[in-house]
Amino acid sequence: MIDLEICLDDAGSLHAVQVPEVSRIELCAALSVGGLTPSAGLMRQAADSSVPVYAMIRPRAGDFVFAPDEEAIMLADIAVARESGLAGVVLGASRADGTLDEAMLSRLSDACGPLGRTLHRAFDLVPDPFAAMEAAIRLGFERILTSGGAPAASDGAGTLRALVQASAGRIDIMAGSGVRPENVAALLHETGVRAVHASCRGRPIRYAETVGALGFGATRAAADPDVIRAFRAALRPFD
Repeated sequence: MIDLEICLDDAGSLHAVQVPEVSRIELCAALSVGGLTPSAGLMRQAADSSVPVYAMIRPRAGDFVFAPDEEAIMLADIAVARESGLAGVVLGASRADGTLDEAMLSRLSDACGPLGRTLHRAFDLVPDPFAAMEAAIRLGFERILTSGGAPAASDGAGTLRALVQASAGRIDIMAGSGVRPENVAALLHETGVRAVHASCRGRPIRYAETVGALGFGATRAAADPDVIRAFRAALRPFD
C-alpha cells in the first residue's frame, strides 16, 4: 500500500487522523514555517496514537545550519520523543554550503536509539541530491522527505523519479510539498514514489479580526478526514 503520511500541528488534527487510511503522522508545531519541534505536552499526548508518530526535531524557522546550542536543544527534544514513546523523529542539518552536516546528523542519530528516522527537507537545499541520498543511507535513515528540490513536488518530479531509481529500494523517497488528492495520481505515475506526505487540511477557520490584528494568527486549518479519504481513494489504484 502507498504510504500516506500526514503532517499536523495541533491536538484536534491528531485526533482526526486516527484512521486506517493514514500510515504515519509527522507531529510538528508551526506548520506555517514548514514545521518546528512540537511541545513536550503534545508529544506525550501523541503517545496514545493508534498511528505511528514521528516528531519533527527543528528548533527554529529558517535554514538548517545549526549552532552548538541549537544541537543541544535538538538532543534534549529527541530525549523527550523517546521518553514519550513515539515511533520516530524527523531530522535534518546542513553545512553553510547546503550539504548535509553528516557529523551533526550522526550525533543526533546516535541519540535516537531505537527511534525511526526520516530526513526532512533540508535535503531540498543540497547541491547534489544523489550524494546526499547516499549520505542518508550511510547514516541509517529510513526515508527522505523531498520535493525534488522544487517549491512543489510536482515541479521536482524529474528529480524525484531519478532518486527513486538511484535508491534501488535502499531508502524510501517520500514526496511532499503541494501534494493533494487531485494531483497525487499524476505524481505517482511520473515519479514512481511509494510514499507521499501532506497536511490534508480542510477549510480554514477564521478567528475574530482582533485576534489576527494583534498578530496571534488570523486562521487555522486542521486535518480533515474527508480529505484523507479522498487521498486514499486517489492512491487505491497504486496499492
